[in-house]
Amino acid sequence: MYEYLSYSTLPPLQTLTQDLSVHVVAATMATSGAKQTPKLVSKTSAGGTGASGAPPVIPLASPLMGKKKKPFLGMPAPLGYVPGLGRGATGFTTRSDIGPARDANDPVDDRHAPPGKRTVGDQMKKNQDDDDEDLNDTNYDEFNGYAGSLFSSGPYEKDDEEADAIYAALDKRMDERRKERRELREKEEIEKYRMERPKIQQQFSDLKRKLAEVSEEEWLSIPEVGDARNKRQRNPRFEKLTPVPDSFFSKHLQTGENHTSVDPLQGLGGLNTPYPGSMTPGTGDLDMRKIGQARNTLMDMRLSQVSDSVSGQTVVDPKGYLTDLNSMIPTYGGDISDIKKARLLLKSVRETNPHHPPAWIASARLEEVTGKLQVARNLIMKGTEMCPKSEDVWLEAARLQPGDTAKAVVAQAVRHLPQSVRIYIRAAELETDIRAKKRVLRKALENVSKSVRLWKTSVELEEPEDARIMLSRAVECCPTSVELWLALAHLETYENARRVLNKARENIPTDRHIWITAAKLEEANGNTQMVEKIIDRAITSLRANGVEINREQWIQDAEECDKAGSVATCQAVIRAVIGIGIEEEDRKHTWMEDSDSCVAHGALECARAIYAHALQVFPSKKSVWLRAAYFEKNHGTRESLEALLQRAVAHCPKAEVLWLMGAKSKWLAEDVPAARSILALAFQANPNSEEIWLAAVKLESENNEYERARRLLAKARSSAPTARVFMKSVKLEWVLGNIEAAQELCTEALKHYEDFPKLWMMRGQIEEQCESMDKAREAYNQGLKKCPHSVPLWLLLSRLEERVGQLTRARAILEKARLKNSQSPELWLESVRLEFRAGLKNIANTLMAKALQECPNSGILWAEAVFLEARPQRKTKSVDALKKCEHDPHVLLAVAKLFWSERKITKAREWFLRTVKIEPDLGDAWALFYKFELQHGTEEQQEEVRKRCENAEPRHGELWCAESKHVLNWQKKTGEILMQVASKIKNTF
Repeated sequence: MYEYLSYSTLPPLQTLTQDLSVHVVAATMATSGAKQTPKLVSKTSAGGTGASGAPPVIPLASPLMGKKKKPFLGMPAPLGYVPGLGRGATGFTTRSDIGPARDANDPVDDRHAPPGKRTVGDQMKKNQDDDDEDLNDTNYDEFNGYAGSLFSSGPYEKDDEEADAIYAALDKRMDERRKERRELREKEEIEKYRMERPKIQQQFSDLKRKLAEVSEEEWLSIPEVGDARNKRQRNPRFEKLTPVPDSFFSKHLQTGENHTSVDPLQGLGGLNTPYPGSMTPGTGDLDMRKIGQARNTLMDMRLSQVSDSVSGQTVVDPKGYLTDLNSMIPTYGGDISDIKKARLLLKSVRETNPHHPPAWIASARLEEVTGKLQVARNLIMKGTEMCPKSEDVWLEAARLQPGDTAKAVVAQAVRHLPQSVRIYIRAAELETDIRAKKRVLRKALENVSKSVRLWKTSVELEEPEDARIMLSRAVECCPTSVELWLALAHLETYENARRVLNKARENIPTDRHIWITAAKLEEANGNTQMVEKIIDRAITSLRANGVEINREQWIQDAEECDKAGSVATCQAVIRAVIGIGIEEEDRKHTWMEDSDSCVAHGALECARAIYAHALQVFPSKKSVWLRAAYFEKNHGTRESLEALLQRAVAHCPKAEVLWLMGAKSKWLAEDVPAARSILALAFQANPNSEEIWLAAVKLESENNEYERARRLLAKARSSAPTARVFMKSVKLEWVLGNIEAAQELCTEALKHYEDFPKLWMMRGQIEEQCESMDKAREAYNQGLKKCPHSVPLWLLLSRLEERVGQLTRARAILEKARLKNSQSPELWLESVRLEFRAGLKNIANTLMAKALQECPNSGILWAEAVFLEARPQRKTKSVDALKKCEHDPHVLLAVAKLFWSERKITKAREWFLRTVKIEPDLGDAWALFYKFELQHGTEEQQEEVRKRCENAEPRHGELWCAESKHVLNWQKKTGEILMQVASKIKNTF
């Protein structure tokens, strides 16, 4: 239905006509630009007509008539101008603008609209919902305001667009300022997240790598995974087949002679067998014996084809066997459609660009992989026709063809490519006879005389004399090949080799290997004085020719000379290049690193040369002398060590350790007078040195010169009194059995050094040895008043109380000790062991948990915790221990003992070796390792462990110190103590 405006709501006719005239005039002037006012005629719209039927003419009373034209006429309307808006005439909207009226339930034009949009009312409701903004309180945020835009329904004007652009530019600028910081923070957060929550693949990566170390025995010893299915699923009952006896068949053949029906297969005439493979019914008995004989005969025929019945040896046709093997090419296991696609693509490449060699090679290899070797050969031969100048195609054809055909292919390739070295090499490889190889290579050298590879291959096939002749010709053809010159020099005599190397230097003035070879030549012939000159001249000549002296390369050359036995050459090279390119303040540090690197590479002479040069530059550096002395001790001889130490004490007379090393070397060589003379010289250089006094006392006491040792100690107490001197005096009297003298000396010492805990410990132990428990307790208590932070004193007192049966007092002493010495793992360990020895395992476990909370990184606590667990939980506990204390020797030793208890001998040995490598000073590790080798190792392995222990001279360890510091073992050597400790170890773990 159309809606009509009522006449009562219209403005007067005159107003309408005037308004219409204004609009028409404005529009006409805007479009045509006319300067005169047009004449307009208005018709009445009310239906009134004159008598003649013509409408009356009404003059337009326009305000524009007779007036000057306005200045805005002819100009474009301003932005947002709506004609007639000021008078309320905003235009008219008809049904032609908005479409026909439709009911809310009418369906929309889209038949397949989703639910909720299938009617006009649904879509109108949706549009209304979109227009209405959600101003609910739940949609309001204090910082961001409402979730949607409050002004989204308003007009988007030009100033809004400009403001949005400015804000966007500001946001972009601020984002760029913080971009790097934000990206760095995000990267750190991602890394932290990945560390805290690694993927399952990352968690098992280390275990996957360790699978490479699993032996076949360990793999087979892994138990099978249990089957969770029920019994019926695990044990399905298969169909049982019972073999039928022959009598069954014969009986039924006899009973089946008469038939009452005609078989359809017999309707065609003749007697056809009803069932394939069976006899015609009614033919009589089936002779099973003849069938068995026929089967045996057939089997004998097959066996006779592959075996000799006389000798039992296999007789195989070699040609047929090789042909069968040649046909057994591994077939491609992928999808057949992929092969077809690849074949189609390669065919397209060949047809598009037939002179492209890789296309032919790829096509041939595809056919080879899929098992079509003949097709591959045909393709590659077609490729040689299309690309006769391609070396790769010819080589691929020679590879795919069999022996004689390959030779023909290579001969054809040589005709097309007479300068190809690779084809000649391939031709020589195809020949089986040495003379044929030589003939091919000589033919190749006639065509390609500049090829170093051909000369080297050819020389390798010749005898030394012929090789020398060929090399003399080779260096003429290839004068820039260092390898050929050096090979010729090796084959020549001394004089000729010198001439050859001189010619090589003239032809190749920039190569260092020629100079080094010349130096090695002179050294090999006894002219060691020329070696230094040649190396110095080499450095000068190479610099003159613009060659940069690379220090690392020269040191590597020196190491190679060392390994080849050219000691003088390697030392000369080291002296020449060791100082090149190093700042003055970095020399010592760099040279020490170089020496360590040479030792690691096995170049001991290079390291010795580096130390010698460093000692010339730094003669008063005690640290350099010490490192050189340790190097000689580990890798040199006793004579070289003593010679070095003599020079060392001459340059550093105040270095006590150098004097002591010299004296000990003499003492170990059983040269006691020389050791005494060295210590006498040390006394002159260091008159009041405690270390030298005590070393002299040890030397005399070890050689049973007790009176001399007593006099030395008395002299030391008067001239250089220290707590250690008094302690050694007490110890000497104690071990010699003079208890009263020891007690008197101890009392005198405590008057001067009452804060020295070892004196209190010795006093208490002497009283314990005399069975005076009360005096021992008193000594320990007095010592703890003076030295409350001495953990060994607390331990001795608690063990004393435990020994006399006062378990409660021992427990109280340890608790008091833990209060005064917090975070002391030794005290916690003793508390745990006290409860364990008392049989209170639950209390021991509780104490261990508290101890690990207070000292989470203590190796001795974790090592004890592993064996406090039940046997199934020990491996898990050891993993936790390794996570907390990865490089602690006590934890590594506990893991080794764990593998030992599980009879995993190889792994246990690996962990013992790792332990003694990390901490060679731990005597318990050496004792356990030696005990392990006594049970599971060979005599060589036992001897190796003992020698390594003697060289390491361990001094620490609970079991070790209990034996080494016992008064009865004071003169025993390291090897004897090792055996004694190992004999007392029991495999209770």
